[in-house]
Amino acid sequence: MAMTTDRTFDIFDSVGAVFQHRVDTYPESVCIREKDFGIWNEYTWADWGEHAQLIGYGLHALGLRRGDIVSIASEINKEWMFADLATICMGGVCSGVYPTDASSQVEYLINDSGTKFYFAEDEEQLDKVLSVRDRTPSLQKVIVFDMEGLQELNDAMCLSVEELYELGKAHREKHPKLWTEELGKAQSEDTMILTYTSGTTGPPKGAMITHRNVLFMMSCAQDCFQVKDGDRMLGFLPLAHVAGRMLYTFLVIESRAVVHLVESLETVAQDTAEIEPTVHFAVPRVWEKQYSSVSILIKEATPMGRWAYRVALRTGMKRAGYLKNAQTVPLMLECLFQLLNLVVLGNVKRLLGINKCRWLATAAAPIAPDLIEWYWSLGKPMYELYGQTECTGIATCNLESDHRIGSVGKAANGVQIELTEENEILIQSPGVIKGYWNLPEKTAETIRQGWLYSGDIGRVDSDGFVYVIDRINDIIITAGGKNITPSEIENQLKFSPYITDAVVVGDRRPYLTCLIMIDHENVTLFAQENSIPFTNYTSLCRTSEVVELIGSEIERVNSKFAQVETIKKFRLIEQLLDPEDEELTPTQKLKRKVINKKYASLIQEMYA
Repeated sequence: MAMTTDRTFDIFDSVGAVFQHRVDTYPESVCIREKDFGIWNEYTWADWGEHAQLIGYGLHALGLRRGDIVSIASEINKEWMFADLATICMGGVCSGVYPTDASSQVEYLINDSGTKFYFAEDEEQLDKVLSVRDRTPSLQKVIVFDMEGLQELNDAMCLSVEELYELGKAHREKHPKLWTEELGKAQSEDTMILTYTSGTTGPPKGAMITHRNVLFMMSCAQDCFQVKDGDRMLGFLPLAHVAGRMLYTFLVIESRAVVHLVESLETVAQDTAEIEPTVHFAVPRVWEKQYSSVSILIKEATPMGRWAYRVALRTGMKRAGYLKNAQTVPLMLECLFQLLNLVVLGNVKRLLGINKCRWLATAAAPIAPDLIEWYWSLGKPMYELYGQTECTGIATCNLESDHRIGSVGKAANGVQIELTEENEILIQSPGVIKGYWNLPEKTAETIRQGWLYSGDIGRVDSDGFVYVIDRINDIIITAGGKNITPSEIENQLKFSPYITDAVVVGDRRPYLTCLIMIDHENVTLFAQENSIPFTNYTSLCRTSEVVELIGSEIERVNSKFAQVETIKKFRLIEQLLDPEDEELTPTQKLKRKVINKKYASLIQEMYA
């Protein structure tokens, strides 16, 4: 991970132009692999270009014109990527819809954006959009990727993607130069995609991201990550999110890496182990889950195995201390580490699928520094970075040559970071969006004189490393006037293999309490090993043994904090949450405001 310059941002005026250049220059090179029924199918740049063209021509035949909105509701797959580039190259604006969104959210997104054309992955996604079409006047056509179970569909508004391909072929024969002409019309300041914020503080807002924003971030990401031609990446994050889009679409276009699209979210762990990515980015929830799974396996190991693991980790931590300070590792220490890596740590890394990774990266939510240290101890450097949808991704990044655990790195190349008097982080770069769709007042609040007001409290040390403390709105001020940073406590709690998530409560209250979401798999295993009877998730949460288990984990974390920062009472969320529940964002973050409102009675009980 080293810095370079003179990339796409300096050469091309539009993302479509870069994409077409890759298609023309490397037609036979593989760029996408997708797992289907256990088999990895390969798609070249020529394949991507051809499918994008046919969809683009088909949309144009249906009436798509420059600036029209096209929405895509689907899990990550090749069709998502084909339709995305088709829309962009034809001058449309592409908006992602999370496949977990309810029909009411689909209705809101279509109406807010003015979507004319809607891609639905399958019958489930089609049902959602058809159930609200009477209340979405802008909607003209719905295109379905997977027609399984829909062979009898006879609806004038709907057509299959195969029918769209045929329509595109016929339209291309009549207008062979249209694709090139539309590519030539693109301006760097044209809105290219709409990315809706996760809605943790209210209704989702559509961030208007331009060609210039994305071109800058393509170069910025490459400066930070140094992804190589042929590198293997795992594609599993939703493409409706700015991180997934930037990594699996735009960074692939920039670097010519190969993205491997998982068969389903349930097969992510297996697919990671199969492809052994060479570079790997994931949100903290993924890294926390990996650590939890290893912790449980170690507990089940033989005494000799547990001893060997502890010795290997201590050795790895000593070695990492030299590497983090850019020092040469002593020969004896390196030899001991390589031996322990051969017999212990290598097995752990192969199990997690990270054995071939040059680096690991994390962002999108706070992460415990101890978790980053654990990966370093395994022999895999992990780098934390920071950014937002509103700056098209990266603002700061830890680099191989310049990093500090606990920080989110220094400002990326071309990015300026400042702090207000209240220590709010301000960001200025060519990646800062031009505003929110149809929300001039919100735009004016968030972007002032070219500076993005992030809503995050932070600090910058004397060497320029940035530390994100918490969201401004999440800082807790107790009844005694003490300022508490909840994310720091929550990160330590999530480091437990038995806790998936936590929300610390205590604003204007006499002490701190906490709502806990248990790790279903690991707590179930704990219950089975200890012969604790339970029938379902709720009854599991209500067993005295599980409550005591979580209580002991909280006491362990309490010992690391001052008395005023300790958790005095807690309750378990007794509902097993999934991405379709309102409590969770699509990137698996608990919505603090929703949790506080929905579980108000449970919270009040802790203060009764």
